[in-house]
This record gives sequence, C-alpha cells and structure tokens, in this order.
Amino acid sequence: MFAAYAAELGLPDPLDGLRLGELPAPRPRPGWSRVTVRAASLNHHDLWSLRGVGLSADRLPMILGTDAAGVDEDGNEVVVHPVVGLTGHGLAPGEARSILTEKYQGTFAEQVTVPTGNLVPKPPGLSFAEAACLPTAWLTAYRMLFTQARVRPGGSVLVQGSGGGVATAAIALARAAGLRVYATGRDPRRRARALALGATDALEPGAPLPHPVDAVLETVGAATWSHSIRSLRRGGTLVLSGATSGDRPTTTELTRIASHELSVVGSTVATVDELRALLTFLTTTRTRPTLDRTLPLTQAPQGFTRMTEGTHFGKIVFTL
Repeated sequence: MFAAYAAELGLPDPLDGLRLGELPAPRPRPGWSRVTVRAASLNHHDLWSLRGVGLSADRLPMILGTDAAGVDEDGNEVVVHPVVGLTGHGLAPGEARSILTEKYQGTFAEQVTVPTGNLVPKPPGLSFAEAACLPTAWLTAYRMLFTQARVRPGGSVLVQGSGGGVATAAIALARAAGLRVYATGRDPRRRARALALGATDALEPGAPLPHPVDAVLETVGAATWSHSIRSLRRGGTLVLSGATSGDRPTTTELTRIASHELSVVGSTVATVDELRALLTFLTTTRTRPTLDRTLPLTQAPQGFTRMTEGTHFGKIVFTL
C-alpha cells in the first residue's frame, strides 16, 4: 500500500528522512479494526518524529500521521482516536500505552489498524477532511478549554499564537462556547484571520490585554510564558500542552503564581469520550475546522515543508 513514512531520523534537515512509497498493508490483529483512510491531517508531532523525538531507529520504517477519518471493515464512516491503550482495549498483557507513529504504524497510508474501541462514528455533517483534523489538535484544544481550564460561557481566555492547529481550534471552540477570546500572533495576516475566526481581539505577542482573563491556553512555551502568567486574573488557570519555542523560560514567575493563587495545569492525552463530546459539540454548534490546504498524500512533502516554514493557518490535510 502507498504510504508516507520516516526512513531516517535526526538528519540536519529532518524532511530528508521522509519517504513516499509502498509498504506492507497492516496485518489483522485480534481486537483491532482496519480502516481505509480517506483523509489524514498533519501535526507538529510528525515533524518531531522525523527529528527522532519519541521514535527510535529500530522502529523504522514508521508510517507517520496520528489523525485520520475513513471507512472501517463494515463500511462505517469513522474517526480514529490515536492513543492506543488509553482504555486497555486491544492490548496484550503488559503492552504499554502509546500514540500512533511511536510504536504503531500511523495514518499517512491507504490503511491503518487500531483497537476497535478507538473508532468513533463520523457525523454525516462533517467531511472526511474536516473529521481528520480533530483527534489531535482539536481534541487537545477541547480538553484544554473545557476539561482542564473549566471555563464557562461568559468567561475569557487568551490563546497564545494564532496560526497553529491547536490555537485555531481553541479560538473557534471558545467563541462557539460563548467566551471572550483574545489571541496573539506575530504576523498581521494571522491576527486578522484570528479575528475572522471569532476572536474578540488579536494582539502582538506580549501586548497588554484589555483586562485579565480567566484562562490562558499555552502551546508556545518559553517565548510567551511571562506574558501568559501576567495576563491571568487572580485565581486564574494556565493550561500548558506544548512548548514549541522551548521549555525553559528565563523567569518562572513563581512569586506571581503564588501571590495571585494561579493554577498551572498540564494537558496531554484526551479520551475517546472527549472525542465523542467534541464531535457532538461541532455538530450542535455547526463549528468546523479551518483548513489551511488539502493535498493528495503524494504531495505530503509540500505539506511538511509548509508546516516547517510556519506559513500555514489551520490544518494541513492529506487525502487518499
């Protein structure tokens, strides 16, 4: 079957380790289902895999991609939850939890297999391309907002960075939930698009907000850490799910965290139930993912290059 996969790791240009070509189709496994992939979306996780983060050379070749929507063996349209073993389904005794592309082959291929419990029905109102955007970036944003930050309608939130998949998802979800949403971005065009997505205001990085917010969603890390802490109201919550600019800020703001009784909450793996809730939320509110572009899987290198350059806004989707 045709696939986009990591063949080498840790090269000076990580994209030189990306290959397109034929690999064996996945073999049947008890408790697992095979999905014919219709669409799969690109995440920063895939770039980190090519750099050798979370993926070792002894597991190559490794098909990349954590997100997919497609059709299962019974003809059902489904969305794939990418974390294997979160509920224990489909694992042998002692088999550790993992995300696709670290131990198990990923979704940038004609077929992928996952535990049957990882499949969630795709709502008919969502296209395959839209549904493929959800299991990592959109689900991460959903968990950050509603499970970890516990924001309520009428509250306020700052989203650091306005162009990536998690950030654009957070803006759209927060707006649909009745929140005041502030976003930051270096590029004026990205700030304008954040406003078009529903942000109350879009500011340059580090700019003061009109008022302190209830929660900050932080995926940038060191570059925005101090601004995030200082943007929170007393008793507010910072939710951290990534640090693309580095994980060692020059100052940790410990005094302010203590004096303002702030909460700093990490957020990683969302559950299958949260994916179901996200799909219901999108169906009810008619909110849809922002697609930067849709490319055939044969043009996967172009999508990887665009993400590496940071010129995208929203999700990059590969179709089969």
